[in-house]
Amino acid sequence: MKNKINVDIIVPSLEEKFNVFLPVNKKTIEIIFLLNKAINDLSTGCFPINNELVLVDGYTGLPYDPNNTIKENRIMNGSRLILM
Repeated sequence: MKNKINVDIIVPSLEEKFNVFLPVNKKTIEIIFLLNKAINDLSTGCFPINNELVLVDGYTGLPYDPNNTIKENRIMNGSRLILM
């Protein structure tokens, strides 16, 4: 079984899209924190560290449960996610 998946992360506040690999066994809240830090670094501080970010399904607009793992939230290869 694969332990990472490839997804698109859309960040509306930056009008940017990132293609990333996510570990399927990490909790979504951990992934949100890691994405926040990485995007902050890539955007040279234009995307501040924020404890209130959510990860949303890019097709349905529904937020993912931050306490579930990526796998439990049924996020798969090719998923489109929005970080807001």
